[in-house]
Amino acid sequence: MNRIIRVDEAHMAQPIQTEFAPVDEPEPNVEERAPLNDVAVDPMHLRIVEALLFAAAEPVGEQVLAQSLPPEAEIGALLAELQQHYQGRGVNLVKVAGKWQFRTAKDLAFLLHKHAVEERRLSRAAIETLAIIAYHQPVTRAEIEDIRGVMVSKGTVDALMEVGWVRIRGRRRTPGRPVTYGTTEAFLVHFGLENVGDLPGMDELKAAGFLDAAPPSGFSVPQPMDALAADEDPYEGEEGDASLPLPDGREGDG
Repeated sequence: MNRIIRVDEAHMAQPIQTEFAPVDEPEPNVEERAPLNDVAVDPMHLRIVEALLFAAAEPVGEQVLAQSLPPEAEIGALLAELQQHYQGRGVNLVKVAGKWQFRTAKDLAFLLHKHAVEERRLSRAAIETLAIIAYHQPVTRAEIEDIRGVMVSKGTVDALMEVGWVRIRGRRRTPGRPVTYGTTEAFLVHFGLENVGDLPGMDELKAAGFLDAAPPSGFSVPQPMDALAADEDPYEGEEGDASLPLPDGREGDG
């Protein structure tokens, strides 16, 4: 996750001023700056939001930001003003997983690659399993194996859960009550997504080389769901209890 090295707070501290020339002496070079959405923003409120976002290690929700502002502050207008201010700069204000965070501009990310520390490399099986869970959620282990065509070891799913990108969502209303898996907020934050609906579609996957130019007839990219499915109940147990024995002695789909 890219972080900001420095924020030019001195610039943001300057009040927004609009000069009006006398009627009898027009000054064509003076420009008025209209507030976004016709809502005037208080420069001090703007600095408070900027400081809170700069200091935060994780994305911050609008309700949390509003707690540090007066009741009359328009948090939406303040965020829109900041987002526009940082547009085209080295760092941008972006919305991920429904929250806000400063991030290095995408076109400059290559400059920071050498500073990134890779703590853990996922196996090919884990990457494939993560992709299936992301696009097919809610999905059970048996369904993952059916899509991949090979068995999925419990260690593969456990590794994704330890990273914090996969969670147990619920239980399918089928014999054995297998648990269902889905992605987490940490997954959305890491990949810069506002919600699972922002995952790349067919055209984007083709452009990136992940799909053939002419996929098989009838092929489509699944639509993942955040909400519980019609045949899915919320998971109420501990994650360590996800593997339950089936009547024939096999391990449950946990």
